[in-house]
Amino acid sequence: MNEPTSGRIPDETLERQLVRWLPDRRWFAAKGNTISAVRILLRHELTSVFGFSAEHLLVSVEFEAGPAQVYQVPLGFRSHLPEDLEPWALPDGDGNGMIAYDGLHDAEVITLYADLLAEAQGSGPVQLKTVPGTVIEPGLRGRTLGAEQSNTSVVLGEKLLMKIFRLVTPGVNPDVELHLALAGAGSEYVATLRAWMETDVAGILTTLAMVQDFEANSADGWSMALGSVRDLLIEADLHAAELGTDFAGESHRMGAAVAEVHSTLARALGAEERQVASTTVEAMNRRLDAATAIVPELGEVAAAVRDKFAEAEALGATAVQRIHGDLHLGQVLRTPERWLLIDFEGEPAKTLDERRERDSPLRDVAGMLRSFDYAAHHLLADSVPMGAMGAASQRDFRAREWAQRNADAFCEGYASVSGTDPREAAALLRAYELDKAVYETVYEARNRPQWIGLPLSAIRRLTAAPR
Repeated sequence: MNEPTSGRIPDETLERQLVRWLPDRRWFAAKGNTISAVRILLRHELTSVFGFSAEHLLVSVEFEAGPAQVYQVPLGFRSHLPEDLEPWALPDGDGNGMIAYDGLHDAEVITLYADLLAEAQGSGPVQLKTVPGTVIEPGLRGRTLGAEQSNTSVVLGEKLLMKIFRLVTPGVNPDVELHLALAGAGSEYVATLRAWMETDVAGILTTLAMVQDFEANSADGWSMALGSVRDLLIEADLHAAELGTDFAGESHRMGAAVAEVHSTLARALGAEERQVASTTVEAMNRRLDAATAIVPELGEVAAAVRDKFAEAEALGATAVQRIHGDLHLGQVLRTPERWLLIDFEGEPAKTLDERRERDSPLRDVAGMLRSFDYAAHHLLADSVPMGAMGAASQRDFRAREWAQRNADAFCEGYASVSGTDPREAAALLRAYELDKAVYETVYEARNRPQWIGLPLSAIRRLTAAPR
């Protein structure tokens, strides 16, 4: 490492800047909580030359109420910030002549990580593990992929995808764990894992990032589904089945792919029977209680939701295993050959132990059914008042028709592989759909309040459905 020739921003200054900067990040998971302090846990220098340096940071974010969270914040520092990096700068950015900014939007910082991968070694406390047989060529240039979600993904040389986990939970991330299990079992329905980064957090070996093959000639399920819905709403005289861009065939193939992954995970990591009442429904009711405290509108439907949860208890026991945990249309990619599942880390809001628990495959099915409903109504959100989303309008009818057609196709595709149609366990599947919709109301309340009517309308439809 070269010795710096410009001033280093003191820890105390960076911590104050991060208090103001973090809440506006798309990947910040604690929106609505007031930050009381940010404390730097790890500050490791990657490089430093005149006018430019880069550091890998882990920070503990403390709140006025609730437990602290750990975030990963790779930073770049420049004495003169180019215009394209200005949107990513930390506030009050002139510490000792250097301006701090989000380094994962700077190709020069990304290259530092690519070089570590090519050298097959980490840097200081940040360690690199590669899958046996993996060789990564040097000199890969990088670019940040799309809009930020709960993590930040970077494409390297149009060959590899490096995903940096922003909210860091001490321990091995399920995304790495399940990819290794699926690869070991020969699954064709996930991208090949190449490497991952880890470090010690509070004495626990913790995953920071993972690297897998980048599927360049692919499209995500969400974008494809929206295109089909858009065409349906434009073609006023056609039903969903009559569209040239009818999505049901893809939904059928997607359902088959999900069933294949579930089957592989059960073989690789085991499965068991579990009582629905003592675990699943109890947890659903706890989440409903917590969500109602955040979203008062849920109070109007909470009793009806609990009734549907109670109906699920009649199933008695159900098979549970490791699952995806946060499955939706944005978590599947269509390649020229097949559908791939991505992002196996589970719901970021859950603890690591919760994400690693065995659960019914119906949770993943329900997540996809809720995603079909979101895709169908997404384009109506700005054109129909959200409070009227459940109204029997022509456009709403057509959206529901599309969602139902694709939900049915997905379940039929799933059954073609598993031998069991998820709709046969209707009460439990509906309970999982409602559980997901309750989660969605909290998400929308914190991130897109104008959209909160969408999951609320879905809850009313699901609770009104006959037993």
